[in-house]
Amino acid sequence: MAAGGFCKLPNGTVVVALNLPSPAADGPGAVRVLVHSVNRARALTRLRNLGLRSVYLRGNAAPPTPDEITAVLHHPDGLIWRTAPDNGVVGPDLVLELWRPIRALLRRPTAQT
Repeated sequence: MAAGGFCKLPNGTVVVALNLPSPAADGPGAVRVLVHSVNRARALTRLRNLGLRSVYLRGNAAPPTPDEITAVLHHPDGLIWRTAPDNGVVGPDLVLELWRPIRALLRRPTAQT
């Protein structure tokens, strides 16, 4: 199940957070993806352009936490991810791994000879 939400910032931009199944076959089971964009539609378009075709935001059940908003605003690409919690609940006291750039998730493994 994909959970997600958004938060509109004072300057008019939005931060969209989505829990998605990992696109990498050997990657983590689920990931939490954060996107900073001018609006929700453009944030989802950024993900779709990266190959995550069936990304939708329905409702606002799991909006980004203040810590997540800070993390994505300080990243130059404005698009980051980390492993999602097993229970799907996101909270400020949840300690997980560091945020990573999206290219680390979508990187294809090279063939080893």
